[in-house]
Amino acid sequence: MSNETKRDVLEKLAECYAEVYDAYTNETGSQYYCDDEPNYLDEYAAALPDDLPVIPKAVGKYIQERKAAHDSLAFALTARLTPNEVYEWMCTVTGDPDAELSQIEYVKQQDTFARAWVLGVWRVDETGEIVKLEAEK
Repeated sequence: MSNETKRDVLEKLAECYAEVYDAYTNETGSQYYCDDEPNYLDEYAAALPDDLPVIPKAVGKYIQERKAAHDSLAFALTARLTPNEVYEWMCTVTGDPDAELSQIEYVKQQDTFARAWVLGVWRVDETGEIVKLEAEK
């Protein structure tokens, strides 16, 4: 694995693109591209991550409710009044509510929940829809 970020790789690609852009012209001597080419680095900065957390719809609804109530992530993860659907996803094996997740699986579920919470965006498991929380004002 490299120590480069995806942004580093994109910036190298943009530099190569700029060099090619300057070098190639059409038969009239004009460059193939216009000066109003989009700034892909800006688009990349604004784009969503490739690896969005995937959570069930009920878990997303719970995150929205807890965020709207200005609760903390720690509270949301440990709340005693967590809806059953959220508890089952967080703590039990899907399809077998009597079987608890292993410690490793439980931590992975918490990590997925926390990533969705912090990013404020996730993919709904059942539909593939992307949900984005509205920014607080």
